Amino acid sequence: MIRLAVFDCDGTLSDGQAAICAAMAAGFAEAGLPAPDPHAVRRIVGLSLPHAVARLAPDAAPAAQEQAVGAYKRAFFAARQQGTLREPLYDGIAALLGRLHRAGWMLGVATGKSDRGLEGCLVSHGLFDLFVTLQTADRHPSKPHPAMLEAAMAEAGAAPADTVVIGDTVYDVSMARAAGCRAIGVAWGYHASDELLAAGAEAVAETPEQLGEMLDG
Repeated sequence: MIRLAVFDCDGTLSDGQAAICAAMAAGFAEAGLPAPDPHAVRRIVGLSLPHAVARLAPDAAPAAQEQAVGAYKRAFFAARQQGTLREPLYDGIAALLGRLHRAGWMLGVATGKSDRGLEGCLVSHGLFDLFVTLQTADRHPSKPHPAMLEAAMAEAGAAPADTVVIGDTVYDVSMARAAGCRAIGVAWGYHASDELLAAGAEAVAETPEQLGEMLDG
């Protein structure tokens, strides 16, 4: 029996909001754009970077938006290279992933991060080898388009009925619904629980331990 759990990364597995806000501020500054409000930045975590920048600076010229995207990537990469990047796992996530893996779950990630960014995050936490499929914004349209999820299911050999998406934003939930999959929200990320339920999540877990119980059921 195939069981595939596809996790979002930022806001679900790891808390990268400080790193994201810092890189976005640096990117906007280099592009000559007003600094984005950190709360607004947190709201767009999960979208692919060009979509996120366009939402944060809708009136900026396309060239300025493109410059901000490039500067964000450079700032994020520089922080990782310098050892100043902080993307801590949420408490209980490593234990949950290990337990699901031992129980026979196939694990995947669908994220707005780049291939390089996702690999760096997972490798730094010793989680990379737990996942059978990794889908990023480098190769797919932004969430909530279902392309990332469809590719993950194809790689894992899973059908929508075998697949559950776990995420902290309405973009994750909407992606799952677009692909015909279940969606479970998490309460420790960047969108409120009532938003996730309104978007179509079947439930919202308050802790990784509770999420594990939901998946067991």
